Amino acid sequence: MTASPVQLDILSDPICPWCYIGKANLEAALAAEPDHPFAIQWHPFQLNPDMPAGGMDRQAYLQAKFGGAEGATRAYAPVAEHAKAAGLNLDLDGISRTPNTLDAHRLIHWAGIEQRQHQAVTALFEAYFVHSRDIGDHEVLADIADSIGMDASVVMRLLASDADRDDIAKRDTQAREMGVQSVPTFIVAGKHAVQGAQPAELWRKVIAELRESIPSD
Repeated sequence: MTASPVQLDILSDPICPWCYIGKANLEAALAAEPDHPFAIQWHPFQLNPDMPAGGMDRQAYLQAKFGGAEGATRAYAPVAEHAKAAGLNLDLDGISRTPNTLDAHRLIHWAGIEQRQHQAVTALFEAYFVHSRDIGDHEVLADIADSIGMDASVVMRLLASDADRDDIAKRDTQAREMGVQSVPTFIVAGKHAVQGAQPAELWRKVIAELRESIPSD
């Protein structure tokens, strides 16, 4: 008897460290509960929708956002702590630029069409937070696409066009109009919003509750 699928929509940005941590915690729960009912789909949300197309210097961005170097250090201390607890090895000091993520979200969208969305999200997080790559750069995005089995030449052509730019921007705006103000935001069964990088234990409780409430096929 298999539980009916439950839609789990995740609003995220590939330069959001808490999104990466939240993903790792969720995956730890799913690994512990392999018969979980979730059907997962990722959705676009830009932390910085007004970021210049070419991105900006990482240190300048952090100091502007957090009111100086000390503020940035304080803000990222819990990130490093929670990342380590989630089994992630982030190289935050190695990141030199903060990109505009519209094109990264376009790649996630195209990967979803090919049933490779999970791989694309994972590869983007790793590229940015582990390998300090500029995921706003088209060649980097095409290389990531190639690494997950997509056609890099097709992705390069799509990136050079305006394909799905308006759609991604519209979906981002719709999320804000729905009241989403921060990510990660997880929406369970189109009804219940769970915000933040929740621990694996919480997700295991949610899965247990779903098993009790959802009839099996």
